[in-house]
Amino acid sequence: MKILGIDPGMADTGWAVVEQSAPTEARLVASGVVRTSSRTALGERLRAIHEELAILLREHRPDALAIEEMFFLKRADAMRSTLQARGVILLAAAQAGTAVAEYNPRMVKSTLTGSGRAEKGQMQRMVQRALRLAEPLRPDDTADAAAIALCHLRVGRYKRLQVLDRVGKDWRATLAERG
Repeated sequence: MKILGIDPGMADTGWAVVEQSAPTEARLVASGVVRTSSRTALGERLRAIHEELAILLREHRPDALAIEEMFFLKRADAMRSTLQARGVILLAAAQAGTAVAEYNPRMVKSTLTGSGRAEKGQMQRMVQRALRLAEPLRPDDTADAAAIALCHLRVGRYKRLQVLDRVGKDWRATLAERG
């Protein structure tokens, strides 16, 4: 399974493509940052983010796009621009027919470290360890995107186990009814 993780932002949108080859093995396929200048008109910045994400979706053909859910602890102007960036990212995913999953920062931290209050350094070390990287991913936006992708892989694995367990119970119940 291949996941495109996104840490949205107007100035810097971090992205990371993470592929899971075995139940507990994941590898970093590619990563980077889409940067836009505050000196550029808003419409052009949004177009640039959309175009870059559309290219990434075409090139990597992920099974899903995992994106950070918005939380409202930031300044209003930063929040507004991040929401606008998220909008064009979600549009690119919809146009590519790619499924989207959203995760709040606390869930990403909890899934990777066991604590929803993990600090940035701890998160970077966990991403480094999970992807077997020689050094932490840089910049932070890229590391955050990889963490979101890893969260999706881990949460998805848990959901698949639940589905299999439900199927197993249904199967056993059917056998019991037949005697």
